[in-house]
Amino acid sequence: MMAKLAEWKQIGKWTMTVGAVLALGACGGNKGDAAKADAPADSKGGNVELTISCGSVGQDYEMCKKLTDAWAQKTGNKVKLFTAPNSSTDILALFRQQFGAGSSDLDVVMIDVVWPGILKNHLVDLKQYSNGAESKHFPAIIANNTVDGKLIAMPWFTDGGLMYYRKDLLEKHNLPVPKTWAEMAETAQKIQDAERAAGNKDMQGFVFQGKAYEGLTCDSLEWVSSFGGGSFVEADGKISVNNPQAAAAFDTAAKWVGTISPKSVLNGGEEEARGIFQNGNAVFMRNWPYAWSLMQKDDSKVKDKVGVSPLPAGGEGGKSTATLGGWQLAVSKYSKHPKEAADLVMFLTSPEIQKQRAIEGSYNPTIPELYKDADVLKATPFMGDLYDVFTSAVARPSTVTGDKYNEVSAAIWNATSSVLNGKSNGADAAKKLEEDLTKIRRGDKW
Repeated sequence: MMAKLAEWKQIGKWTMTVGAVLALGACGGNKGDAAKADAPADSKGGNVELTISCGSVGQDYEMCKKLTDAWAQKTGNKVKLFTAPNSSTDILALFRQQFGAGSSDLDVVMIDVVWPGILKNHLVDLKQYSNGAESKHFPAIIANNTVDGKLIAMPWFTDGGLMYYRKDLLEKHNLPVPKTWAEMAETAQKIQDAERAAGNKDMQGFVFQGKAYEGLTCDSLEWVSSFGGGSFVEADGKISVNNPQAAAAFDTAAKWVGTISPKSVLNGGEEEARGIFQNGNAVFMRNWPYAWSLMQKDDSKVKDKVGVSPLPAGGEGGKSTATLGGWQLAVSKYSKHPKEAADLVMFLTSPEIQKQRAIEGSYNPTIPELYKDADVLKATPFMGDLYDVFTSAVARPSTVTGDKYNEVSAAIWNATSSVLNGKSNGADAAKKLEEDLTKIRRGDKW
């Protein structure tokens, strides 16, 4: 979930970039209590320099810089920001490359909620530094971040997929907020056609994350689960995707492309979808909570025109499903300054900083009490209204598949992409995905 930069596509480019950085020599309780308890004795002299990777979408880079600067001023240390690729798929590949080399270039890394099982051998156990701060966070996220009894990451913000809609256009055309995907498609088509006839030739009905990467796995899980098709791989390890409901979900999404969704959606992620929607050229958008604050800025063409709701339900007997997202902060075990790095993590994940990020950037806190905070609810009203969306979101099958999850996710997004691109149908894609997942499992157990 991150300043928007050009996406790096090849590991070779990352290697060159990291090499350039090397050549240049670059590489709790409340906020006050955490800093006092964990600030290292030698930090006052400012002789420790940390490097943190903290995202590359929207405003995340600027906010991370402001907050790390505050920690640096408080402790006397220095913090450099490493700008990671935009795609979470590429970020993971980069981290694995770095960790595989035992590199100490990165001290603190921001990791996806599905990565603890993949990166567990490369991250520091934070329990020795946390002073029990983890007890303030959602227990389910702490459990997700605890592997083999080790707390390998602290929650920074949580996520769940949401439906953004143009409330002014729904009111203009006297249409309700859709409750099902079928209703969404019908409403999107009506408004798209009417707005184009009225002069906006660029109006689209629905934009989402359609390119073949982790974001498509998230969208696909929402579609399949909402139709009652399961979670691809269930908690007991059973591969469940080859069923009529999953096939119907795939086919439903494929019908959007070229009708209510532009074909360019097949090459777009979160920021591409937001760009279309924020420029006033889409009726509906699937995205994460971070997009809210950006659409309320003065230069946004849809300021004060946007509503937020749970994602639509699937077919008959379906349900609304949001994929669990979110990012954590962790300390590389190859860091030369693990104590100082852990102190920075505790500072950034503290209640005070999470409140600030919720207000300024609409990042969903991982601390339950902040969902009742008056200042937070004033800045981001949907956090209170859609609290259940975030607390009951469906997890991707990362825990059960462990270090094979990256292969599992790639199989999911490739199968989904094949249907969206018209190269396969839902039933065939579901069957092939089952076969691919079985090969990845290589036996009866993951």
